Amino acid sequence: MARQILQQCLDCSAWSLSTTCPSCGKNAQAAAPLKWSPEDHRADIRRKMYNVEDASWPQGLPTLPTLEEMRETAEMRAPDEEE
Repeated sequence: MARQILQQCLDCSAWSLSTTCPSCGKNAQAAAPLKWSPEDHRADIRRKMYNVEDASWPQGLPTLPTLEEMRETAEMRAPDEEE
């Protein structure tokens, strides 16, 4: 089994969740390398360095816009259909 879920076919570039391409049946590989190894022995040091265990850490992460914000942005970009 692959260490990363998302796979991309080496021949036709189709995306899949398995290591066999659903389009052409050939091999697929991980779409991107893992950022860190799951067997990383320095993970605890990195968590301390980024202060991940602090309760306020999640508030500093980037967030996606709300549905209302996306609608407002789409309305501002859409041309006037009344004219």
